[in-house]
Formats: sequence, C-alpha cells, structure tokens
Amino acid sequence: MKTLDRRNFLKKATLAGASALAVPTLFESCTSKANASTIVATDGLESKLIVPKNNGLKITGTFLDEISHDIPHQNWGEKEWDLDFRHMKNIGIDTVIMIRSGYRKFVTFPSPYLLKKGCYMPSVDLVDMFLRLAEKYGMKFYFGLYDSGKYWDTGDMTWEVEDNKYVIDEVWKNYGSKYKSFGGWYISGEISRATKGAIGAFHALGKQCKDISNGLPTFISPWIDGKKAIMGTTKMTKEDAVSVQQHEKEWDEIFDGIHDVVDACAFQDGHIDYDELDAFFSVNKKLADKYGMQCWTNAESFDRDMPIRFLPIKFDKLRMKLEAAKRAGYDKAITFEFSHFMSPQSAYLQAGHLYDRYKEYFEIK
Repeated sequence: MKTLDRRNFLKKATLAGASALAVPTLFESCTSKANASTIVATDGLESKLIVPKNNGLKITGTFLDEISHDIPHQNWGEKEWDLDFRHMKNIGIDTVIMIRSGYRKFVTFPSPYLLKKGCYMPSVDLVDMFLRLAEKYGMKFYFGLYDSGKYWDTGDMTWEVEDNKYVIDEVWKNYGSKYKSFGGWYISGEISRATKGAIGAFHALGKQCKDISNGLPTFISPWIDGKKAIMGTTKMTKEDAVSVQQHEKEWDEIFDGIHDVVDACAFQDGHIDYDELDAFFSVNKKLADKYGMQCWTNAESFDRDMPIRFLPIKFDKLRMKLEAAKRAGYDKAITFEFSHFMSPQSAYLQAGHLYDRYKEYFEIK
C-alpha cells in the first residue's frame, strides 16, 4: 500500500509540475494577444499631401441606396442610419436623395398603389425615417421616383410615367405636405444618350412633381456613354465610346426639351477616363448654362476600374474628379453614395479610410 501511495504521490507531483510550467506559457500567450489588440494609431498624425489641399468641389449631397440591385444591403436600423446622418453632417452634406422609392417589387414605403400591383410590403417606412432624420440634422430630402424595371427591359422610358403618376400623388399627400425637409424630387430614370421616350417621360414626370409641390426643384442623374459604360458585359472598357461632340449634340436636344421642368442635371462622372474629365465637364456646364439649369456632378465614390464590382474608390481618383468639377465651375457635388463607400460604419473597411482621407484633404476636423 505504501509503495502504491508513493507512486500516486509522485505521479500527481509530476502532473502538477507540468501544469505549473504550462500555465505561464498560456498566460504569456494571452497577454501578448491582449497587447497586440491594444495597439492604437498615434494621435495627430496626418498624411503628408504633396498636392494643394481643399482644391476640389466639396461633396454636399449623397444618394441613399436602400433599393439596389448591384450593391449589398447593410441591414441598418434607425440607430445606424441616425449615426450615418451625423457622419454626413460632419463633412458638410446638406442634401440626401433617395435614389429610388422602389425597384420592381421591392419598395421603400407602404404605397397602396404599388402594393395592390403586387409589390412587397416593407418592414420599415424608409421615406418617413429619412425625412425625420433629414429634419433632425437640417438637411433637404429629395424623393426618388419608382423604377418598375420595364425601361431596363425594353429601352423605352415611357413605361415609367404611368406608375409614377400615382406614386407622386401618394407621396406628396402623405409626406411632402407634412415634412419641411421634403426639398425636391429626383427623376430616377438613368439614360446616357438620346433614348426612346426620354424627353417626353422626363418632361411629364418633372411637370407633375413641380405642379403638385408648388414648384419644388427636380433633377436627373444620367451617365456619359464613355469608355467605362460597360454595364452588362465582362469587359473593363469599350471601343465605341461617345465623342465629346456627339455628347454635346445629343444633350443639347434633351436639355432643350426638359429644361422648363428639370432644374438640375448631375452627370455621373465614372464612365469616362480621368484625362477626359475637363473636356466633358466643360460641355456639361456650357449646356446647363445655356438652358438655365444647375450643373451638378454625381461624383461616384465607388471604383469602376476594378474587376470587382463595386468597392470604395481610391482617394486620388475621387480627388481628381472633384478638382475637375471645381475647374469647370459646377454648382454642386453629390455622390453615389456615402453610406456604402465613404461612411466610417460601412461594411467596407476601405470606406472609413476614404472618409478620413477626404477630411484631411478638405481640412475638416
């Protein structure tokens, strides 16, 4: 019995010793991980820019994209949206634009007309939420019209007029006359060139929006049919890009037909190359001035130069586009779009870094 007791004692002692050796190693491992996780950036460090600061047109508006088909939803609730409006306000954004109030069967608000047509009931009234947040943070909200998808299927813009006759009436009755933050309308059909039914559709929709709201402003955001206009293909660029001269000719005709009911045009800036910006921008400004329209730029904050669609843009690309807009004398810069591609709380880590670089460049604290 004594021999067995001695063996048990020695066995237990050996195990205890091994444990004593192992525990410090485990503790040191945990400690080193903790130390690594507490490393933080040095306060006060900024990028040493070798270009002039504050030399571009500041972004003062953004689209809000909660009805999308090519970028992921972030599944934010009101808490996250409230914080995002604070981030927007911090860099001087004073205008938010719902890019579309619905796309095919998904809608942003409980429209009786669209629900009867088979659209899905949303869980939250985003129109009401965005209007309340815009009011809270002193911003203007532009309502983006409904997109049935039929234009994208057929190439004919006139399809979008009928549904929006009812949507415009509903929205003004339920929201526009209720909120001071309701600042205008976005005619959400996107075209690049002379498109079947475009002039008539833009005019009909713009007129109804202005008539019902006592003349609140309207705007459009078409794209330039440049070398990067390759939607629906696997290519990065195309050869049959529009020339500056043809772009001017076609948009002269379009502006002539809509300028009395469309107050501003914000061309998307991502479909042309960076060394083409000045040529196209100067034409856009000349045409806007000719027809008494505001010339805005839709400064895309996502990158069209990568095979992955879509990620936050490289800062220098955004900077060059904003500098070109300032040189051309543009009236306002909006972006598509802050929450995904510039927000510190975006699902994309790079977006928060773009926000920081933007603040450094424009000397925003």
